[in-house]
Amino acid sequence: MLLRRLSIYLMFGTAALACTATAASDNALDKALQEAAQHGHAKKIPLLINNGANVEARDANGSTPLLIATLHNEVGAASVLIEAGADVNAKNTIQDSPYLYAGARGHNEILAMTLAHGADLESTNRYGGTALIPAAERGHVETVRTLIQAGVNVNHVNNLGWTALLEAIILGDGGPRHVEIVQLLVDAGADANLADGQGVTPLQHARQRGYGDIEAILLHAGAQSR
Repeated sequence: MLLRRLSIYLMFGTAALACTATAASDNALDKALQEAAQHGHAKKIPLLINNGANVEARDANGSTPLLIATLHNEVGAASVLIEAGADVNAKNTIQDSPYLYAGARGHNEILAMTLAHGADLESTNRYGGTALIPAAERGHVETVRTLIQAGVNVNHVNNLGWTALLEAIILGDGGPRHVEIVQLLVDAGADANLADGQGVTPLQHARQRGYGDIEAILLHAGAQSR
């Protein structure tokens, strides 16, 4: 029964995405703009836009030229597109946006531009997580620092029942980058006692993995031993 219910949820979720995604453009200028974004041909972008290319044209995955540039970390192309008015929050069919993807992948130059041009700090990815959560998981120290300074909620809980702090511990490697990220998070007010969906706390996860440095940070931050 549970598997059947999950299958139904997935079916409706896929259908909803298909219905809400903007149709892919078949315009030659739009496709040329998408290719220029992908390959970092920043000088071509204003010419294409001036000749009628749509700065928000979608490809088959629902990605805009700005998201395409972000996927390939083409900073110059992203800059030109943003200055031309590209939406930094426009999502594709799997709920990635330029802002969310730049944060998740540690594309810090593009991230900074999205933050300066209206990034929605409360927007979430397909897992219900903010940009901060995957950044913490993947060990992007400077990205985490940037997102904290921007004001992203450090205690946001995603669909897995995990915060950025929990992901940094559960999916991190316990090394220097993740230790620094844990310190940044607790310094910014991350709740050291906010447990996952099964009631396991950050401290318990750290101890299970033998992450002594992280354990010490959590204890200093008020984590309760249970």
